[in-house]
Amino acid sequence: MKLRAVRILLVSQMYPGDSEPDYGVFVRGLEQALAARGHTIERAVLTSRGGGKAKYARLAGRTIAAARRFRPDVVYAHFLVPTGLIGGFALRTPLVVTAHGQDVANVGAIPGVRAATAAVVRRAGAVVAVSDYLRRELEAKIPAARGKTHVVDSGVDLERFRPSAPPDGPPSFLCLGSLTERKNVVRLARAFELLGEGTLTFAGDGPLRPELEGRKDVRLLGAVPYERVPELLAESHVVCQPSLVEPFGQALLEGMACGRSVVGTTVGGPPEFVPPEAGILVDPLDEAAIAAALRAAAELPRPNAAARAAAEQHDVNEQARRVESILLGALGET
Repeated sequence: MKLRAVRILLVSQMYPGDSEPDYGVFVRGLEQALAARGHTIERAVLTSRGGGKAKYARLAGRTIAAARRFRPDVVYAHFLVPTGLIGGFALRTPLVVTAHGQDVANVGAIPGVRAATAAVVRRAGAVVAVSDYLRRELEAKIPAARGKTHVVDSGVDLERFRPSAPPDGPPSFLCLGSLTERKNVVRLARAFELLGEGTLTFAGDGPLRPELEGRKDVRLLGAVPYERVPELLAESHVVCQPSLVEPFGQALLEGMACGRSVVGTTVGGPPEFVPPEAGILVDPLDEAAIAAALRAAAELPRPNAAARAAAEQHDVNEQARRVESILLGALGET
């Protein structure tokens, strides 16, 4: 059932911009799906990774100005702190806030974040976590989140990410994401070397790039526009994301929607949506296990209908419907 249209002020510290079109694409995807359901949306967002802490003052100013101009029914903030803090305390409108991962990891790791996060959670009419793993982490750190946290991931655009015929030739492995320690890219490269066949492509950039350069059959594309991701998936056989921790695993979901088998981490969200027929989940610290998973995933069907079927359970339009219900619940209308 479609519920009544509301005016939503979207506040996010990550949103795609001209210079960084891949920045926070998961936020835009949900926004577009909510707009397609008839809701009116105004944004107060940041579109660049740069700018230091001063950018959050600019975001606060944009939020206040947008609220005065737009007069929203509800504020929908992405990330607990600082965005939820800005959206929740800059105005008195009902608040719903989504936790995405690093905002929960920061609780207890950065001074003052625990108290700020607890204040946001108490202020919010509802909290959304992108995986049950993240919900458990949040509730363990912030008891006030218990009983008011819903699990709704960002979903996938099933029209944009569609199955295609895989390429011929030896296995082609693709890793989408930043070249950072958390993404576990060096262990993945070493595991690929143990495999001894095929190619491994990294689409992304980061501080570990020098440790990946010069390796046999490893291709480094650097940062790529988000519009190229479906093309890169079509050129691959297996999508790899054996991160040290992955609060959800958006790249795996997009790969599965394209009918690609996956190799993912056992730590975090992937166990919640990757069935055995769709891919292999591994201990991210075990390079031999990662190599074995690469081999096993490459032997799964191409394209993988089970992977597509699992991804269809996370249609962004259905996730938007669930978020819509939560937003209206914060208004006391469901």
